[in-house]
Order: sequence, then C-alpha cells, then structure tokens
Amino acid sequence: MMTFPFPRQRGFTLIELIVVMVITAIVAGMVTVFIRAPVQSYLDVTARAELADAADTASRRITRDVRLALPNSVRVTNNESGSYLELLLTKTGGRYLSEDDDLNLTPGNVLAFDPSTPVSKPNSFTIVGAAPSGLQAIVPGDFIVVNNLGGQPPVNAYNCSGPCNRAQVASISGNDVTLAKNPFVAQTPSMPSPSYRFQVVSTVVTYHCAPNANGSGTLTRYAGYAIQVAQPVSTAALAGAPSAALMANQVARCAFSFDTLANVQRGLVSVSLTLGAPGGNAGQLTLVQQAQVNNSP
Repeated sequence: MMTFPFPRQRGFTLIELIVVMVITAIVAGMVTVFIRAPVQSYLDVTARAELADAADTASRRITRDVRLALPNSVRVTNNESGSYLELLLTKTGGRYLSEDDDLNLTPGNVLAFDPSTPVSKPNSFTIVGAAPSGLQAIVPGDFIVVNNLGGQPPVNAYNCSGPCNRAQVASISGNDVTLAKNPFVAQTPSMPSPSYRFQVVSTVVTYHCAPNANGSGTLTRYAGYAIQVAQPVSTAALAGAPSAALMANQVARCAFSFDTLANVQRGLVSVSLTLGAPGGNAGQLTLVQQAQVNNSP
C-alpha cells in the first residue's frame, strides 16, 4: 500500500506575531507624532476662520441696519447685562404733497400740518413722484415719519405719548397713502419737513450683546416689538419680540458706542466684537467696525 506524506504546515509563530505587532505600534506612534501637529494646526486655522467669518457677518449686518436707521433714532446703552443698540429701521422714503405745491400742476391730497388750513382728506396724502415698489413698497403697518430731530416731542419718533411725528399706514393705493391717524396736525409747534420729505419705518431693531469672559456669550437681533419711549435694556423687556435671531455665539467681549460728529449732521456707530474662548486652540479674535449715521431728516 502506498502512502503520501502530508505537506509541511507553514505559518507565523506567536513570537513572530508579537514582534510584528510591536514594530507596527512603533511605526504608528512615529507617524502620529509627525501627523498630529499639522492636523491640529489645520483644525485651529479652520476654527479661527469660522470665528472671523461669524464676527464679520454679524458686524456687517449691524452696520447695514445702522446705515438704514431713521435719522436721530440710534440709541446705545451699556449696562451690567451687556450692550444694547436700538434703531428705527427705514426701507424707503419720498416727498409728500404739501400746501406750498401748485395743486393745479400736481393734484392730490396734501399732508396736513396746519389745523387752521382744513383739507378734504386730513388722514391721506399723495406721494410726489413714483411710489416705492418691490421690497421698498409701502404696506399697511409701516410708519410714516417726518422731520425726526430726536429729543422731545413733537419730533421724536420714539415718543408718541403726546404730539408725534410718526403715523401708521392704514392702506395705500397708487400714490395715495391713507394713515390710521394724522398726528402731524396736532403738533405744537407744527414741524413739517423743510424739504417736504418723509421716511418709511418698517420696524424697530435692537442688537443685544451679552458677553461672557469664558467665550460663551451671545449676540442677538430683536425686531418687531412695540416702539417704546424708553430704550428696552434687558432681556425681559425684549422677551416678547416677534423676531429674535442669534447673530453670533462664543462672544467673550463686546461694546457699542455712538458719537455725534461735530458741525455735521452725521453720527458714528462703533461695534467691537471679541469671539472665542481664552486659552482655546483657536484663540480669540477681535473685530472693530464703524458705520456712519445720516442724521439729516
């Protein structure tokens, strides 16, 4: 009977496996040492770029709203709960038909300021020229403001407890605007615009910056709440705002300031934002932005 020998078994011994594992671990450790620094550097640069982008986006939104602010409507308060920047946001403006116009050349409804000169439709006025359209179109609920000088009534659009220069739009048809009520005829003294101009306010806006030294603070934009005589300077006062949008987080420090430039009808709003946690891998980033405010009503 013929027999065939079994083929010799070949493989790794336990010692060989252990040696391979040790060598693999050593190589992996060496690779990790060389790779860790570039990877960490990339992550830090990415995180810092995100901080810069967040700060830039927030500051650009603030300065855009500031440039659209109703003249003499910017208010700034800094207190223990943070920094507050409030303004009345305009979307368009125009020229109203006045008693000084030649009604034969430009027929329509005069915006009444003088109670001693009666007009046929005291709650209506006609826009001279093309009426705003598109995103700038006047809609019911908007406010018509004339000659806002700030300070005391009747030229303070925030204060309508007495004589007022802010009227809410009830309806609009073509170039004819109907007001819910005409407050201009009740002004004492009467304060029409020297250039017969009006601005359209769409909403009131507040930016509230609540910083935290460890980098966990927030910047929030509130809009749509009722216009108030006193500036709302607490989270409780702004809690009922229909619109509350988080503009930035990781806020460590922030400040708003407003300065009126001498001898000119302009102001300067400064915004300073510091984002990031102290000692964090991304570090901290500070961005300072300034925007001019047109205070010529």
